[in-house]
Amino acid sequence: MKRKELLKYLRDNSCIFLREGRNHSWWHNPALNKRSAIPRHNEIIDILAIKICKDLGIPRIK
Repeated sequence: MKRKELLKYLRDNSCIFLREGRNHSWWHNPALNKRSAIPRHNEIIDILAIKICKDLGIPRIK
């Protein structure tokens, strides 16, 4: 899946951008006080996208 699609999905599920790390962007779900790192690759494998959604406490992306 494209990184841009994943970031749009995160925004649509009330997650906010927290900060830029060295190799990852950190996103935060303020409702559940959970955060996760998203790598800066153009393509993110589906298993990783599902794990990111699980870490943030939002429904898995399809």
